[in-house]
Amino acid sequence: MDVFEKVKEIIVSELNVKPEQVTLEANLKDDLGADSIDAVQIIMDLEDEFGITVDEEQAQEMLTVKGVVDYIEANKK
Repeated sequence: MDVFEKVKEIIVSELNVKPEQVTLEANLKDDLGADSIDAVQIIMDLEDEFGITVDEEQAQEMLTVKGVVDYIEANKK
């Protein structure tokens, strides 16, 4: 499974959105309705899934699904 598909699966699970809503261009807050608590849970799930660590500043910069995927691809082990 590629990074986007796994990220999509996590977002769908956490935010209870339809899979077709989760596109690379989707904004986590504006398009998918994530609040700060959702964002923290998604980050924790991503850290567990991909074996990465995301600091608060980096998390603030991940506004879109593409931003999340790009970060993971650049930092996964």
